[in-house]
Amino acid sequence: PQPAQASMCRTVNENRICILSIKRSAKYHWEYRASVSINGKQKPMEIYNCRRQTKIDAEGKTKRFEKNGAGELICCWLEKS
Repeated sequence: PQPAQASMCRTVNENRICILSIKRSAKYHWEYRASVSINGKQKPMEIYNCRRQTKIDAEGKTKRFEKNGAGELICCWLEKS
């Protein structure tokens, strides 16, 4: 992996979550388009809404963040930056 990818990984509850790519929305600063991998398995790009604690998948389905999952990691990590 590239150095940027290595610095964007965290282990949470025995799961290795890595942010592979991320882009903040210019219009809605609380939304991020991100691609992540969990335990080495890459997930497709999803939209993470930090205000509502939801994500929208490629099919347009909205789901709540999973406890200690990628959504919580993205929002908590980027709020502190």
